[in-house]
Amino acid sequence: MAKGMELYVQPILPKRIRRLKDIAYNFWFSWNPDAVELFSSLDHSLWRRVRHNPVEFLREVSQHKLNEASKDQRSYLVQYNKVLAAFDHYMAEQQIRWYTHHFGNHRRDELIAYFCAEYGVHESLPIYSGGLGVLAGDHCKSADDLGLPFVAVGLLYRHGYFTQKIDAQGNQIAEYIDNDFDLIPVQRVIDKEGRPLIISIDVAGQDVYVNVWKVNIGRVSLYLLDADTELNKEKDRLITYQLYVGDRQMRLSQEIILGMGGVRALKAMEMNPAVWHVNEGHPILVGLERIRSMVKEEGLSFYEALEIVRATTVFTTHTPVLAGHDTFSLELIDQYFKLYWQEVGLSRNEFISLGLEDTNAFNLTRLAFKLANFVNAVSAVHCETTSKQWEHLWSGVPLEENPIIYITDGIHAFSWIAPPMADLFDRYLGPEWHSELPEVEFWKKVDEIPDDIYWGIRQDIKRRMIGVVRANLKRQRVRNGLSLTEIREAEDIFDPEILTIGFARRFATYKRADLIFKDLTRLGRIVNHPEHPVQIIFAGKAHPADRPAQDIIRKIYTISQRPEFRRRIVLLEDYDINLARSIVFGVDLWLNVPRRPLEACGTSGQKVAVNGGINLSVLDGWWAEGYQRGNGWVVGDIRDYKDEAVQDADDSNSLYSLLEEEIIPLYYQRGEKGYSPGWVKQSKESIKTIVPIYNTDRMVREYTRKCYRPAIEAGQKRKRDNYALARELAAWKREVIENWPQVKLSMVEGFSPQMNFREKRKIEIFASLSKLKPKDVTVELYIKKAEEEDVVIIPLNCIREESDGRYLYEVDFRPEDSGHYTISVRVMPHHSELLHKHELGLCSWL
Repeated sequence: MAKGMELYVQPILPKRIRRLKDIAYNFWFSWNPDAVELFSSLDHSLWRRVRHNPVEFLREVSQHKLNEASKDQRSYLVQYNKVLAAFDHYMAEQQIRWYTHHFGNHRRDELIAYFCAEYGVHESLPIYSGGLGVLAGDHCKSADDLGLPFVAVGLLYRHGYFTQKIDAQGNQIAEYIDNDFDLIPVQRVIDKEGRPLIISIDVAGQDVYVNVWKVNIGRVSLYLLDADTELNKEKDRLITYQLYVGDRQMRLSQEIILGMGGVRALKAMEMNPAVWHVNEGHPILVGLERIRSMVKEEGLSFYEALEIVRATTVFTTHTPVLAGHDTFSLELIDQYFKLYWQEVGLSRNEFISLGLEDTNAFNLTRLAFKLANFVNAVSAVHCETTSKQWEHLWSGVPLEENPIIYITDGIHAFSWIAPPMADLFDRYLGPEWHSELPEVEFWKKVDEIPDDIYWGIRQDIKRRMIGVVRANLKRQRVRNGLSLTEIREAEDIFDPEILTIGFARRFATYKRADLIFKDLTRLGRIVNHPEHPVQIIFAGKAHPADRPAQDIIRKIYTISQRPEFRRRIVLLEDYDINLARSIVFGVDLWLNVPRRPLEACGTSGQKVAVNGGINLSVLDGWWAEGYQRGNGWVVGDIRDYKDEAVQDADDSNSLYSLLEEEIIPLYYQRGEKGYSPGWVKQSKESIKTIVPIYNTDRMVREYTRKCYRPAIEAGQKRKRDNYALARELAAWKREVIENWPQVKLSMVEGFSPQMNFREKRKIEIFASLSKLKPKDVTVELYIKKAEEEDVVIIPLNCIREESDGRYLYEVDFRPEDSGHYTISVRVMPHHSELLHKHELGLCSWL
């Protein structure tokens, strides 16, 4: 038979429902279940097959089904009109949102630009690998909900991250599938002449051309850059092919396009952001490009432009392990940035010093600390860890005083709540729960939901999750050629009446996914208890280069195939946002056991909580703040371990004991009601105490108050009068740095180490300031009482200049209590316009 020609016939949207395209190209649909239903109800099978991608769906759906829907006055059109009205209301510019209410109508000169290497907005836009990307996507959604003047920038990867298969031996198989940009919810940006916008950026002496694409997230625009254009050489077209490439030259090229190219893309679209938020170190070259632009176009020196950049840059770090920060050899930096430092008037040493972390490594996180005045970690524990890691940048400054703050990550609750649970909240809390999300008192109304109805909804969601588990496992076994018996076993595996534990996240060794397998005999007794059994779901990807993490996947798979665990433990494949959503919706208990303190935040447990799941976690990341007695359980205790094997043994024993003695007995205390009132109480407590705090609405409000608004104001001040303040600060800092090695303190003779209670003691200090003046410094007493944490800081007054050029400082000290005190004296640079007292990182002690 002769081979026929292929012909593709594309459907046309009937006029009556033509605005389905508007919704398909706006990720507003992703957190609005009614909008999702507009697509899925047309063809459930096709919706699943295209992985919930509305653009591809509208290219593939039957014309007959579209025509029928456009005439369905009783059902489809009613739903269509309802969704469209909600969409138009949400998109309306005149709507008063949180930002407008608190800060007035924003102007174009208050735009906030957010940069990240990955965005996990929805599974139909596969340009994310894990938590960092999902957080970035949730950040954009809440920025839109709250009405911030906000734009985001990232890269559009041709391959993105890999899709995952698990073979019959438990090996992770990574498959890279080309993203067809015509079939995902992205659109080319068009310039003023009506042509596709293309920018260029120098990468190691070669012009690389970059396409600009737009993604709509409500009213927020996410602009994505890709280098796969015929204008580029073949090697340069590959720069944006894959997320997190291992090759260092390719990685640095990506970060140049993301950071420097991102600045140029916004400028080409006539956007001039007031604040630049760099999420993790990958995009920090934003700052260097902004400086280059100001040097060339505004006539500023590098250090004058740096004052503007520092004052208007927010840097968020997520990496608690030093090895996880991006570093590049100095040879590579020479190759890629020699022209840059010549353009901005720096010597090689000056440029290298911006990111030099050891003798031959340029560290992007160190560069970020130099280019950003607003720096934050993503939880309290992470802030402590980060401060210790980077304390050398503020030599002599106590950890608790350095400029690093923390803003604990959250989740976009509306994206991560199961529709039946959202309906339950609508029914019993009222639709105002959407606007009252961060109000702790409001959420006490959860107790008013009848326990039996609450439990019924939870079980309904759990049954749906088990359906996803069965389908995933069946596909896996069919593809791997397992027996018919094993395939049929997957069709009825798991029971909704059994306590179900979930562990789904990126596989990395520090996350210890295999901790629960330390004692297989004990675990076997737990999961196979004749009256109170347990079932466990595992899912997640390991980076293709992370062999130890892949070994953990193989280990879990192998154990799950043993006869005693076959119907109790499953390892699912093809982990993505969709699968994660199903699991966090339905599990009873969320297991999180990272090696403390290596979890920056770890928001997966927050997604479980909004659905009534309960956390069982190490006190690390957000759980160290979120745990309260009665809203979950704590694995292990807070202590420093020198031996990881001892830590693992202690934590695994704690885990088993909690399951055996507290968690499993509570779950199965059902009685005549068919459910455990104690479990329901703890489930509701999880919602009440976690949901109103650990969400991105609260998080973005915190960023706005602590970082965005202060940065807007600081930037405006430094730009006034032809950058007068920026020039003044740059000159003043240069003078301070040059003279600081000669700044010294000395005690006036006659200080006695003893005094009586209520006695007043005059403390006198001589300060040698070289060419600096008293207005340029602050001299302080630093007083700490033995056995107490709190510190008292008292400024000294400059009394006079001595004949030898020294300055006499003094203060009266009267202790509030008897006891042993340690009194130190320190001197620091001071300027009224510093954004932080330790901005220069200079502090000399007597």
